[in-house]
Amino acid sequence: MSKPSASVGFVGLGRMGAPMSARLVDAGYTVIGYDLSEDARRRAAALGVRVTHDLPEVASGAHALILMLPDSDAVAEVLGDSAMLDKIEPETIVVDMSSSEPMRTKELATSLQKLGIKMIDAPVSGGVSGASKGTLTVMVGAEETDLAQMQDLLSTFGRVVRAGSVGAGHAVKALNNLLSATHLWATSEAMLAGERFGIDPRVMLSVFNSSSGRSGSTENKWPNFILPRTFNSGFGLRLMVKDMNIAVGLAEQVGAPVELGSRVLALWSQAAAGLQPEADHTEVAIWLEQDAAPGG
Repeated sequence: MSKPSASVGFVGLGRMGAPMSARLVDAGYTVIGYDLSEDARRRAAALGVRVTHDLPEVASGAHALILMLPDSDAVAEVLGDSAMLDKIEPETIVVDMSSSEPMRTKELATSLQKLGIKMIDAPVSGGVSGASKGTLTVMVGAEETDLAQMQDLLSTFGRVVRAGSVGAGHAVKALNNLLSATHLWATSEAMLAGERFGIDPRVMLSVFNSSSGRSGSTENKWPNFILPRTFNSGFGLRLMVKDMNIAVGLAEQVGAPVELGSRVLALWSQAAAGLQPEADHTEVAIWLEQDAAPGG
């Protein structure tokens, strides 16, 4: 895909979609964006995105149609719009970068293939900061030939990793977040126990990060978002729970053991019910502090 002449449709201009679409503009792509939110459209327009109020217009003449939406239901709704489907040209590749359900992604890709439309999945990890800096990990589910056509575009967002065929990207993304959530919960329990014993939390992190207890939670989340009490990682707690649900559901569907995953999901669901709807996922540490407090 040649950058100067390539047109990209982008559906979903929220916290992740806005900086990602802006990176495409900066890389030389012509980006036509759509979002239900007028505020989101206005912010994207300020970043150089050509916004439209008409959803099907984003697909008109697009070499790639990127979806960055909340879930599989939203993706299915967009791609179930007959006017949208009529606008998607044979050479267009639909790229679902949402956190969708792997099995539903495979089913949707098969349905679109019968209409002559190619679809790949390419969810990301790295948060709003990574979206702005172009340091995301892009997990792709696609045939190698289809990925080759999208490689340059997807590299605009960060490191591209082919996970397998369609649906594999969404599977790896959900499983990664199940691991991430498990690490954060366990790390937070350990940190609280050490603090109550009288150990400086920074000393604990120094030890953990040079020992076998090291993880993204000890290296990034605790020192950067929890200890400073900013809780502003840019990834919502309820989004984490959503991805965990996808991962646990996938394990159950394929008959894999998921006893620990199911238990961690239940714990995170309790925290989500007890915290504000907009809570950052690092605020799970607040929940644990309150839950472990005398009388909590």
